[in-house]
Formats: sequence, structure tokens, C-alpha cells
Amino acid sequence: MDPILLLKALILGIVEGLTEFLPISSTGHLIIIGSLLDYTNEQSKVFKIVIQLGAILAVCWDFRERIGKVMGGLTSDPVQQRFAGLLIVGFLPAAVLGVLFHSTIKAYLFNPLTVALALIGGGILILYIERKAYHPRVNAIEEMNWRDALKVGFAQSVAMFPGVSRSGATIMGGLIFGLSRKTATEFSFFLAIPTMFAATAYDVAKNWKLLHIADLPVFAVGFVASFIAAMLTVKALLRYVSSHDFTVFAWYRIIFGIVVLLSAQFGWVQWAAN
Repeated sequence: MDPILLLKALILGIVEGLTEFLPISSTGHLIIIGSLLDYTNEQSKVFKIVIQLGAILAVCWDFRERIGKVMGGLTSDPVQQRFAGLLIVGFLPAAVLGVLFHSTIKAYLFNPLTVALALIGGGILILYIERKAYHPRVNAIEEMNWRDALKVGFAQSVAMFPGVSRSGATIMGGLIFGLSRKTATEFSFFLAIPTMFAATAYDVAKNWKLLHIADLPVFAVGFVASFIAAMLTVKALLRYVSSHDFTVFAWYRIIFGIVVLLSAQFGWVQWAAN
């Protein structure tokens, strides 16, 4: 197996794990870094599905006790049934809109320059939201109602546009709709589970012919790297939001997006579409 290809898999796996649950867009980073590494072939499409699965399984592992409690109480515990219901309601907007528009968006917007613009725009929006004084009325997921979940679900659906960030959209949307920072972040993590599993299954169904046994080492390296990086990131982010806002991520998005645009403008990098 080509060691350079394995190194690319390691880098992209780490990028996916680090960025999936931060408000900086994992899809956007994979498009940009993948183009920079010249890894945009047919194999890369399946590879990105595999490393996304690694990231979501890391969340499942981190929250395994809560997930186990929900699964165990689906038939008997009203509290767990209500929690599962909130996730279903929150998941529906992205599921419906994703089926309708995912292919079109992927065909026309999955390129480094549109990602850069989305990163900058999203960063400016985060700065605006963080400077407004929001007074949360919901301080725990258990206090949410179906309307809260639906609103956050529609916010999540905006992240179909590459560079927006699924976690950023759900967390910022949660703040606007009255959730506390900790509640919005936790609900974003839990909502990622059905959303990302569904997206992974959808992409596998569309690209299963690209799966080859010979690619297993590359996929394995990326999967493990993504799993470990995501597991560490989730824990760190939960600690971070207890005493910080997301301003630093907003500035990172803006600076990164500007660098990508300047690199294209002055010919420093020949960006390839993914």
C-alpha cells in the first residue's frame, strides 16, 4: 500500500474527527484539505463516508450510557420515550430536505471557493449571535419541547451547504431559540447520531460500487484516526462551552476562508473541485 496515501488518510481522518463537532464545518475542511492533498478521486468519496462513520461512532461511545438508557426505556420509560421523540422531530427537517436537495447541492457547491465563502459568512454570523444577549429559557434537554427540537432541526438543515457546519448551525440555532449553551451543544451531539447515520447510509447506498477490499488499509487508518480525534474533541468541547463562547471559532472560520480565497485569487494553490 502506498505510504503517501496512508498519510493522506491519517491527515484527513484527524481533520474529520477534530472538525465534525466544532462549529467550523468538517465537510468544508475535508473539501479544502482533500483538494490540497490532491485526494479527490472516486476512492475519496467512499473514504469520506468511512471517516464520518468513525466520528459518529466516537459520539456513540462517549454517550453510551445515555444511549443505552434511552434504548432500554423506549418501551417503558416516558422520559426516554420523550427524549427519543425530540431527536426524531429534530432529525426530520434535515432528512426530508436532504433527500430533496443533497444531490444538487453536492454537484454545484462542493468546491473550496464556495466553502470559503460559507466559512466567512458563518463566522460573521457567529460573531453577531455571540454579541447579542440571549436569556435561555431551556437549561436541560429534558426541558425542551417538540417545537424547540423542530426549530433546531431546521437550523441543522442549513448545514447541507458545505462550509456552514452542522454543529455550528444547531448550536447557534439553539441559542437563538432559547436553549442554554450547554443544552444546545449536548442536543447537537445527540442529534448528530441519527442525522449522520442516515447520511452515511444514504451515501453508501449511492456509492457502494466504489467499495473495494484493496482500499481497506486506507479506510482503516482514516476510520481509527477520525474515531480517536472525535472522541477527544467531544469531551474537550463540552468542557470548553461551560465557560467560553464560540468567538474564537468564528475568527478562525473568517481567517481560514480569507486565506483560501486569497490563495485562489493569487494562484498560490490550484484548487480542485471534489
